[in-house]
Amino acid sequence: MRRMLVAGLSALLWCLLAAPGAWAAAAVRDDEPVPAVPGDLKAAEVTFRGDGGLVMHGTVLSPARGGGARPGIVLIHGAGTGTPRTKLMGEAVEFARRGLSVLVYDKRSVGYSLFQRSYAQLAGDALGAVATLREQPGVDPAKVGVWGLSEGGWVAPMAAARSRDVAFVVLVGANSQQPLVQQAWAVHAGLRAAGVSGRLVDRTEPDLYRVLADGELFPEPYYDPAPTIGAVRQPVLAVWGVHDLLTPARESSAGFAEALRRGGNEHLTVRYFADADHAAHRTPDRGVTRLPELAPGYADLVGSWVTDVTSGRPPASGTSGPEPVQASPTLPVEPVDWWEAADVQLGALVVMLAGFAAYPLAALVRRVRGRFAPAGAGAVVSRRPVSAAARLLSAGGLTVVLGSFGYVTYVVMKGGKLASPGPLLGGRPVVWLALQALAVACVVATAVTGLAWWRGRAGVAVGERVRLAALLAGGLVLVPWGLYWGLLLPGM
Repeated sequence: MRRMLVAGLSALLWCLLAAPGAWAAAAVRDDEPVPAVPGDLKAAEVTFRGDGGLVMHGTVLSPARGGGARPGIVLIHGAGTGTPRTKLMGEAVEFARRGLSVLVYDKRSVGYSLFQRSYAQLAGDALGAVATLREQPGVDPAKVGVWGLSEGGWVAPMAAARSRDVAFVVLVGANSQQPLVQQAWAVHAGLRAAGVSGRLVDRTEPDLYRVLADGELFPEPYYDPAPTIGAVRQPVLAVWGVHDLLTPARESSAGFAEALRRGGNEHLTVRYFADADHAAHRTPDRGVTRLPELAPGYADLVGSWVTDVTSGRPPASGTSGPEPVQASPTLPVEPVDWWEAADVQLGALVVMLAGFAAYPLAALVRRVRGRFAPAGAGAVVSRRPVSAAARLLSAGGLTVVLGSFGYVTYVVMKGGKLASPGPLLGGRPVVWLALQALAVACVVATAVTGLAWWRGRAGVAVGERVRLAALLAGGLVLVPWGLYWGLLLPGM
């Protein structure tokens, strides 16, 4: 039963949110063209087996000249299904120009989607790439490591902890928090930066993520990376842009340092880059826009650090660079109680939508039947305690439920990095204030409609009673539902 309810919530989210093609889990392509590379580099196409035997495709970039066995590095993508290798070609080119052989590959889409993923599976893909790069001409197999961006910051340590074939780990925009905590923080920070304040950003937004996680619509929400990080024995270079709007950089760096220290690893180098964003690219507007260029000195740092580490000269732990901007701390995002679980929320939505929609639909059916009834046919006319309040409850209830659900989900989806809450009034989105006012009107309309029915109950036919009962059921459920999501609370 729970699986059916979760599937229903997934379908509703799909209708409200999914951009065209967002769910398209295209197969890993085997026709990816050879990327154009500068003349000072050479490219070789490779095929390897990822986790579960999935055939994957990539490109190895290396300096066109130079002898001797060189270090190698495998690039691991951030979040996104089927991300092509071209997304990381800028990093691949710059690292190769620093004397490394770089393998960048197309990310899997098989077994990976908006609501499904496995970091262990992605780590298996990365290890398949490591094994392939170790076999390439000109690469020293003892000097191959991994580089992980964002989501790859959870994957790269897992690959390193599983295999000593990984010589080092480089992380960019990585998180030492649970994925659900990180995502809730990113959206919270984005909404705060857009000027939103009140319960909408402090409670409603994280509550939505808690419900999504309970409904199995947020993959690996409570994965704790600390034990895996603590199992990493290889030297680690961790990089953050000062204007990282998707990762709490200060807390993440502290989390990595603590986990590695507990595991006995004293080789952590932390570097913050000025005027850089989540991916350590240059940004002209404090992290909102990502330019193609890497932060000055970033590629040089990776090249020199990898050279030193693979030459037996790992630097001692240390932190350098300007203090990162983190406007607010992360907050715990706890699992839901039974009364706020995904199936309960879905049940409430079903009751409200059915009750509010049944009222006008029943009237439409009655009108159609009357139009085609035989001339002169008798009809039982009953008193209908229908007022403007009942019509307001029906139309307003549908607007509140669909509008608030759609709006909250929209601002959550758009909240990270560049929030778009619409016009604000005193830190509150005007759209949300209008929905709040309409929700209050619906509560009043519920009471007025119920009182009218009670007063005229003697002359109300059975069919009309069912219609009104469904409408009032929706109105009654709206009260606790509106309180939970903040529609009926002041200070939003």
